[in-house]
Amino acid sequence: MTMAIADIVRNGILFDVKNWDVAMPDVDRLPESIERLFKMLDQREIEYILVGEIALLSYIEGRNTRDINFILSRKELEALPEIVIADENKDFAHGTFESLQVDILLTQNKLFELVRDRHVTERQFGNCTIRCATIEGLLLLKFFALPSLYRQGQFSKVSIYENDITQLLLNYSVDLSGILKILSKYLLVSDLEELQATATDIQNRIQRFHSQRDKFQHSEDPEV
Repeated sequence: MTMAIADIVRNGILFDVKNWDVAMPDVDRLPESIERLFKMLDQREIEYILVGEIALLSYIEGRNTRDINFILSRKELEALPEIVIADENKDFAHGTFESLQVDILLTQNKLFELVRDRHVTERQFGNCTIRCATIEGLLLLKFFALPSLYRQGQFSKVSIYENDITQLLLNYSVDLSGILKILSKYLLVSDLEELQATATDIQNRIQRFHSQRDKFQHSEDPEV
């Protein structure tokens, strides 16, 4: 069972070295804030879906994160005035709920809408059951983000996202050609070609991992 979301966010704050020389939010209040946030979503019947690194941690081991990421419609976001928006564009909104950082993927983007509507499941975080993206949904979002990151030269994020994809594919059997087929409806042809090359590279890396595992498993122990 995945740890409670409050524990994930708390660890993300405490173990982020960038926070060590600045005033940090009161992490002791995080459980109450997170409980209020999800209770508010349920009481107002918000059709949310949890995505991002917290969702990823329910499937694989990952890094610490302090952000909570949802897919929402703009109408639903407007029904949540307690989330104070700092900046937004047609696809994304960034804000805070009390001391929590909240990032929103807006369903005006048709791929985000597809993930929310067709790639949703329930995952256990501590004692709570949360609406969460499926493995396929997370892969769609990770791949979709890569072309923009390539263009911006954000190669540290590229490395992280490609590693997330690799870990998901190492741990779960997924039809990657099906993922790319879905993405073909939402990306430029040139972007899709680059993603196909990335997918091939990741698959080759996974094959190498398996080959090395088998080689070491079958090798004899060296004589002492």
